[in-house]
Amino acid sequence: MLYVSTRGGGGAVRSAEAIKTGIAPDGGLFVPDSPVRMEPGRMEAMRKMDYCGRAAEILSLYLTDFTAAEIGRCVREAYSPRAFNHPKIAPVRDLAEGVYVLELWHGPTSAFKDMALQAMPRFLPLAAAKTGEGAEIVILVATSGDTGKAALEGFRDVPGTRIMVFFPDRGVSEVQRLQMVTQEGSNVRVAAVRGNFDDAQGGVKAIFTDRNINRELEEKGFRFSSANSINWGRLAPQIVYYFSAYLDLLDKGVLAPGDPVNFVVPTGNFGNILAGYYAREAGLPVRRLICAANRNNVLTDFIRTGVYDRNRTFYRTLSPSMDILISSNLERLLYHLAGKDTAAVRAWMGDLQEKGRYDVGSGMLDRIRHLFWSDYAGDRETLDTIRVTFEKNGYLADTHTAVGINVYHKYRAQTGDPTRAVILSTASPYKFNGSVVRALLGDPAVAGRSEFELLEVLSRVSNTDIPRNLKDLDKKPVLHGLVVDREDMAAAVKDFLF
Repeated sequence: MLYVSTRGGGGAVRSAEAIKTGIAPDGGLFVPDSPVRMEPGRMEAMRKMDYCGRAAEILSLYLTDFTAAEIGRCVREAYSPRAFNHPKIAPVRDLAEGVYVLELWHGPTSAFKDMALQAMPRFLPLAAAKTGEGAEIVILVATSGDTGKAALEGFRDVPGTRIMVFFPDRGVSEVQRLQMVTQEGSNVRVAAVRGNFDDAQGGVKAIFTDRNINRELEEKGFRFSSANSINWGRLAPQIVYYFSAYLDLLDKGVLAPGDPVNFVVPTGNFGNILAGYYAREAGLPVRRLICAANRNNVLTDFIRTGVYDRNRTFYRTLSPSMDILISSNLERLLYHLAGKDTAAVRAWMGDLQEKGRYDVGSGMLDRIRHLFWSDYAGDRETLDTIRVTFEKNGYLADTHTAVGINVYHKYRAQTGDPTRAVILSTASPYKFNGSVVRALLGDPAVAGRSEFELLEVLSRVSNTDIPRNLKDLDKKPVLHGLVVDREDMAAAVKDFLF
């Protein structure tokens, strides 16, 4: 399996080079140069495997320059009981008749990003060694909340790497912020960016593609890579849990082999749902991928109209990890659905850069709408969904998962599609405890209480345990207090490295 850029520059590379490099030299994203197909017999064989066994089988189809032993070792280390507090790693829970929740937040940072960012740091040093890389790898991350902590935790003290994370000031929850600014490790740095996530992400992309900065780093023995979902090494492990969820439903007896299923994905940067697209292309019987957005509904508008327009008001919502107006991974989908037309992708991305919008036309829109459906939920709907879901189904959802549940109900109401559905639960409700307590008990229950007092309130109300990694987080010392403007991000990186 080789990887090529969505924008057509450069030649094909092996997965190790794609993982090490992160972003393609021409600014595009690496994608597989040929489709992967999972044979039915192979899926049946995976049915009784644990999550690590399934992950090794699936990743071996994409990371063909890694040996079976290397892949097996990486996944066993990534999904060990030391890191994940549930034996199934990504358990599937019943929500209602024909509706299930795939919990992706049982890792060390209580968010779905752990599913990839416990694996990727294991693969990156191997990738560097395979390509003869002698430079120290510098991981740059822009985060809307969860990726940052997951990457910091995954890369902490990994030999031959350094990691710097940028997050939007006032754009993450207090729990998310404290998880990052209290991060320990000899090779880590964290900085807040004045602005929103798109400012942070745009700044990181600009640094990656700045030839002068890259030349300066090379002279000093460094090279950039990324832990954001623009890196194929981050995206590939996410394909696994789509297969695993389906296999668990087979094992439960609620599906027969070949039965279709819908997946509902709360997403802002499009990486999580794109992994579902790759699973479908590999042979998983997915009927529809339902894209659940919040008030920053740029993806919903795109899936409905074919026009991607970031020229709109940016909203800070109760589901901050989805507060994004530039969905980077959409570029990969456009490449595939355009039949690998790199000229078209370059034109669309050029329009996005210059005008803030692009229009893919009616033909592409038909292809998109054949696979995807989308709607969004506002903050009031999100809170109501948390309360109703807990009262009716006994399930405690965070603000992002609630967006998914709300949008799924809209999908059923508008389409009548009875296909069994799996809703991806992307974060523990304890990460957004203020909003969850407010949804369950009303504003007075939140007034005057810190997020950490509310952890205890939520535990009592729901009769569930506070995740071990969040308990006493407010008592840890703050180790990272840097705040920068977007134009000063490059200087902050140099200060960290030199």
